Amino acid sequence: MKFKKTDLDGAYVVTLEPFSDNRGMFVRLFCKDELKSIGHKKEIVQINHSLTKKKGSVRGMHYQLAPNAEIKMVRCIRGSVLDVIVDLRKGSPTFLKWYGEVISAENMKMMYIPEGFAHGFQTLEDDSELICLHTAHYDRESERSINFLDPLINIKWPIAIKELSEKDKSVPMLDKRFTGV
Repeated sequence: MKFKKTDLDGAYVVTLEPFSDNRGMFVRLFCKDELKSIGHKKEIVQINHSLTKKKGSVRGMHYQLAPNAEIKMVRCIRGSVLDVIVDLRKGSPTFLKWYGEVISAENMKMMYIPEGFAHGFQTLEDDSELICLHTAHYDRESERSINFLDPLINIKWPIAIKELSEKDKSVPMLDKRFTGV
């Protein structure tokens, strides 16, 4: 695993290093020892798998409040997505800044997303699938969202938005009083 820092402190693009031969390939998705090199110490407690059927669909932007804030590691295992994170950390020099990276089954990249970040993605192909590793269990009371079209953040989605959940459509915009998590 190779870790490349993003412009947002604590967030990384992880490049996997497959072993290939005439039978196919083998790749490590998680290694506790290698993650120590970027300061990761928390246990992975939940792994989720999502399928998003239509190209152009957006899921997000979601996060959880403390004490259920979570670190996520996201890998696309089929298709491709623009994976997007937003820094919501109170007092952070990159507060409300976003970063996006195309992750795909082909490029074998992952996103490492620290606590205090919102996460979402847009599918760039039909039938895109993600695996997400989490350091906290899902907690409905702690779950929060920011609007995927919030002008204070101004995410540049690469293609027309085709599908959204009713829940994500109804998230209000932030106002200047939001100071972070």
